[in-house]
Amino acid sequence: MSTIATPASVEAAPEAARPLLAAVEKLLGSVPNLFRVVANSPAALEGYLGLSAALGKGALDARTRERIALAVAQVNGCGYCLAAHSYLGRNLAKLDDAEILANRKGGSNDAKADAAVRFAAAVATQRGHVGADAVETVRAAGYSDGELVEIVAHVALNTLTNYVNEVAGTVIDFPAVDLRLAS
Repeated sequence: MSTIATPASVEAAPEAARPLLAAVEKLLGSVPNLFRVVANSPAALEGYLGLSAALGKGALDARTRERIALAVAQVNGCGYCLAAHSYLGRNLAKLDDAEILANRKGGSNDAKADAAVRFAAAVATQRGHVGADAVETVRAAGYSDGELVEIVAHVALNTLTNYVNEVAGTVIDFPAVDLRLAS
């Protein structure tokens, strides 16, 4: 049960949020509940969409971005984001089930991506206090300082949606995923 209202449609959202939601609908073909919940604050929706779009043009590929989203959602225990990013990871980023599970466990089956996902999970778990060794490990895997900053920005972006969904009790509108990890 949602604790923050989920506007039933684009038209039911605050007026300033409607063009933003219409753009989401055009891009995705629908407006997932997360976007409608965040639309309660047009400023928050604009900020989220702006950062998301900017990072989408960054150096990290879609597969790495989804891997990070899965790891952060697991760290933060966000059922909505685990469901959404499992779906997106599988259907858009073409991650297989073994990779999605590895991401949720804070790693990857791809050696380079593993360093990024482990770093992202550590940033989320340790609230940024990861130390120089963690940074050097990611650099050694081939990530630039710019990519390191992007990884941290993705952790922050995903933490934002994780927290909004958990506070709001956002109804999951993607195939549900068990929060518990399989062995």
